[in-house]
Amino acid sequence: MDTTTALLIVDMQMEMANVTAAGRPRANPDAEEKISVLASAFRSAGLSVCHVMHDDPRPESKFRRDLPSGQPMPCAIPAEGEAVFWKTGSSGFVDTGLAEHLRENGITRLVIVGGVAAFCVNSTARSAANLEFDVLVPEDALIAFALPSRHGGDIEAEVALEVTLSALHAGFGRVLPTQDVLDQLAIRR
Repeated sequence: MDTTTALLIVDMQMEMANVTAAGRPRANPDAEEKISVLASAFRSAGLSVCHVMHDDPRPESKFRRDLPSGQPMPCAIPAEGEAVFWKTGSSGFVDTGLAEHLRENGITRLVIVGGVAAFCVNSTARSAANLEFDVLVPEDALIAFALPSRHGGDIEAEVALEVTLSALHAGFGRVLPTQDVLDQLAIRR
């Protein structure tokens, strides 16, 4: 990969760890490790790492920048100089300046990781594709929780993740394992 590629870490905030610790069923238990490995590899290769975090305007939300639960998880703490964008909705591109920042820095390809796969990662990846960025989604570097079914009960986390990834792969980008992204980084250093 060349300098037109950036890693975009979405919503890796402490509330994700809190929900996991509370026992909510989830896919990809090693997502944090994969994200940390990718961030380290991008930084070592001199490639951009950007962060999008959720700052929900609702006072009852745990995803607020003024709360400990809204702070970055250890695997996703921005390094000095890395761009951080705060969003109030699902997509990292709505009213954040992210697209402008990426274009100003010559970024045309995004590797998108984070949580939650079916919500903000999905919205951000679709927006990126609609804005004509090339999108790569490492399937094992995403947090996916079980989803409440509209018919009652839960949709298993693995099923929610597979449906989300299949939809993204069908029309918005390429879904691949973290190791494939790392292999591409090594080839083009």
